[in-house]
Parts: sequence; C-alpha cells; structure tokens
Amino acid sequence: MSNFLRRIFSGIIYVLIFISAILFSKESYVVLISLFGFIGIWEFSKMIKFKNIIPYLFFGLTLFLMLKRPDNYGVTVILIITILSSVYLIYQLYSKKEIIFLNDRSKLGLTIRYFIFSMCFLVLLPFYKGIYNPYLVISILVLIWVNDSFAFLVGKNFGKRKLFESVSPKKTIEGFIGGLVFAIIASFIISKYNNDFSILNWCIIAIIVCVIGTIGDLVESKFKRQAKVKDSGTIMPGHGGVLDRLDSLLFAAPFVYLYINFII
Repeated sequence: MSNFLRRIFSGIIYVLIFISAILFSKESYVVLISLFGFIGIWEFSKMIKFKNIIPYLFFGLTLFLMLKRPDNYGVTVILIITILSSVYLIYQLYSKKEIIFLNDRSKLGLTIRYFIFSMCFLVLLPFYKGIYNPYLVISILVLIWVNDSFAFLVGKNFGKRKLFESVSPKKTIEGFIGGLVFAIIASFIISKYNNDFSILNWCIIAIIVCVIGTIGDLVESKFKRQAKVKDSGTIMPGHGGVLDRLDSLLFAAPFVYLYINFII
C-alpha cells in the first residue's frame, strides 16, 4: 500500500473513531480524548526528553476535578494560566527564540501548561452550560478540517509566499487565507443547522479556530524542529502521532472555550 493510500485509510479510521465516540455518549468522548491525552503526553515527553510519571497522574487528577466541578473558580484560574502560557509560546514563536527547558522542573511545567491544561479544555469543550452537546464539538472539528484541507489545496496550487518558513516551509500565506475563507463559509452553513450561536458568533469561532489553530500547528512544528524529529509519533500511518493530528485543535480549544463560555 502506497503512503498516500495509507494516509487516506488511517485518516478515515481516525475521523470515524472520533465522530463515533462524540455521538455515542459523553463517557465515550471523555474516554477517547483522555486516551489521546495519555498518548500525547508520552509523545511530547519523548520530544523534550522527559521521563516521569507525574504528568500522567497530574492529567488524570486535573481532568477528573475539572469534569466534577466545571463551574469552579479553579477552572477559570487554569484557563487564564493556559491562555497566558499560549500567548507566551506565540511570542517565542514569532520572536524566533528557542523554547528553553533545561531541567525536569521546567519540562514538567511546560508539559502541564502547553499540553495537559489545553487537553482538559478540549474535553470540556462540548459541555456547554452544563449539558453535553456533541454537535458543538463536531461543528468545531468541521471548521478545523475545512481549514486544514483548503489551506493545503489552496497552498499547493496557488501558494507562493511562505507563512513561516523557518518553522514550517510548506505553509503559505495564500494557503492560510484560503483555509480561513472556506472555514468562514463553512461557519455560515453550520449556523443554519446548529442554533447554539448566531451566524456572527460562528464566524468569530471559525476565525479563532483558523488563526489560533494555525499558530498551534506552527508551535508544535517548532517543538519538533528543536527535537529534530519529523513527527511526534507513528501511531497513525502517513499522519504521524496523536499530537500531530491534534496540534491545531489542542491549541485553539482554550481560546474557543473562553469565547463561548465567557464572552458570548
């Protein structure tokens, strides 16, 4: 089987598992994302050369407490920490400074702020106003996938100017704009079938997903370049690891959570 066919096949399996878990029940969604979280911790730990059981235990405990009391003020504090940490990573990306983690303490802090907290908000995303809403997270996934697909297609056929060549030489400005435009179009269509938010709010969510998600992809690429690896893992043939597939959604999740729970 060629690499192209393996990529298509594994991608279809990934989407089917993801959608099935979301629609089946809130428990199956939490279990699947938790599994992705533990695998992602393992992949990220390999990249930063961090061998410790604490991140796995911390993720399990934090996720349990956040699911138990999603309206607790502690969740808001964690959200603020996550957003500020993401903003600092964006600064490090655009200032072209190396992300420093010299000892186990700094590696643990980075793993918690960059991956674990963001993963927890990905789990909380469909629990809107205390009710599990599977179509909310499916709509956000559709925006991510539309953005990724059309950014690739437009970039491949029309891309000339590099978006951030030092980190991801294949991404182009034309591709980014193409992905954003088609995601906004998709948000208009979604608003016709999903009445959780207005057309304007779905449009803003699409912009957040595209802009922050693209930056999240670049941040993960920066980590991989520093680690001198092509992919975070090999669990998905042709796609890399779990972190490679979730990088955009992972980075965007806290910002979307902030918007739909505190701004709308």
